[in-house]
Amino acid sequence: MDVELRQLRCLTAIVDEGTFTDAAIALGVSQPAVSRTLSALEKRLGVRLLRRTSREISPTAIGLRVVAHARRVLTEVDNLVQEATSGHVELRIGHAWSALGRLTPTFQHRWLESHPETRLHLLRNNSPSAGLAEGTADLAVVRRPLEDRRFEGAIVGLETRWCAMAASDPLARRRSVRLADLSSRVLLVDQRTGSTTAELWPADARPVTQESREIDDWLTIIATGRCVGVTAQSVVDQYPRPGIVYLPVRDAEPIAVRLVWWRDDPHPATRTVLELLTELYRT
Repeated sequence: MDVELRQLRCLTAIVDEGTFTDAAIALGVSQPAVSRTLSALEKRLGVRLLRRTSREISPTAIGLRVVAHARRVLTEVDNLVQEATSGHVELRIGHAWSALGRLTPTFQHRWLESHPETRLHLLRNNSPSAGLAEGTADLAVVRRPLEDRRFEGAIVGLETRWCAMAASDPLARRRSVRLADLSSRVLLVDQRTGSTTAELWPADARPVTQESREIDDWLTIIATGRCVGVTAQSVVDQYPRPGIVYLPVRDAEPIAVRLVWWRDDPHPATRTVLELLTELYRT
């Protein structure tokens, strides 16, 4: 027999109400039903959860720990039910590295003003789908195409490419660089979510690559001078870093910023988010 939610609710009700009788009233059941439910839970766990005297009922040492776990489980279940039945009161937008760059605060403020009934959360998830496939996001902002046919997406804007390099690099004194200036360098890339790979260069002039898997790691390695990186404007906006210089790459094609969603089950706010992001990038 598995532990049941009604057993956990019964246990917490007894602790909160102080007596079996009051717990029964709170739960809308009979007092004998409360006693049977608690006994079944104690039998299933093989431990005594409550200490009963003529004057009071109090949790045992293990009972205190079980009650704490029970409260967390019940809260998660209540949140699950609310999420499934409340008409999407939350909107989770995943991103891999840099959200919307300098547009992030504007988007958050515009959303709060226009849709206060839907709580907005921007969540960083360094996966190809920025948390969409993992179930941690309802929509995702990505900067490389997703081949997964479960998802649909649209381009909301374009961002220029910038080169990140150590402040001590000889190129750091320039105002900009070209792709050819970087072909003899070691290019630090994120194969899962990065916006730039060696394929950006001509086949006969591609730089050697080294892999990184996280933005802070990426910046730390670049600051040593061993590697350079090429990234989107949003990273420049979001991650100014001592020891790092960003220069525009004059002859590199821009990076498409995409909003992605589940093809068969889009969040109700998808169209609204798509229109707002397209407007912000346009202006």
